[in-house]
Amino acid sequence: MVDKWKVKRALADAINDHDIARMLDLFTEDAAYVSPAGLAEGRDQIVWLFEQFFRGFPDLRLTVWYEAIDTDNPLIVEWTATGTHTGPFLLPDGRDLEATGRRITLRGTCASFVDDDGKIATHREYFDQLELFSQLGLHLAVDESAVA
Repeated sequence: MVDKWKVKRALADAINDHDIARMLDLFTEDAAYVSPAGLAEGRDQIVWLFEQFFRGFPDLRLTVWYEAIDTDNPLIVEWTATGTHTGPFLLPDGRDLEATGRRITLRGTCASFVDDDGKIATHREYFDQLELFSQLGLHLAVDESAVA
């Protein structure tokens, strides 16, 4: 029998090590990853999304501080991510935000569905993207056509 929590914890470890190969091995070939950053389908797209965070925050660190251990699917955790913006970071409009040197602290939660083979089939991540962008020094702008 698969220890699904072992798989979930292995993902956090691989993220903290920025170990793309280990991360790839934890997902099914056709896995779906849903987050405020977008939808990624399949291992290649999932890895690409994580690479954008690792590129912008080479010291990115995830600290899991709550596990809903009474469930076995989905496996739900709450976490805090910290890092320093020292590399280019891809923005939703396709531009790179060059390094600001700012530290971030981002709170979030995620739910992973692990299949009977011990692979993550679906991973849903929830965090406040505005909180992230504000910490990077970005601000909302009003599109005048939206208020007309």
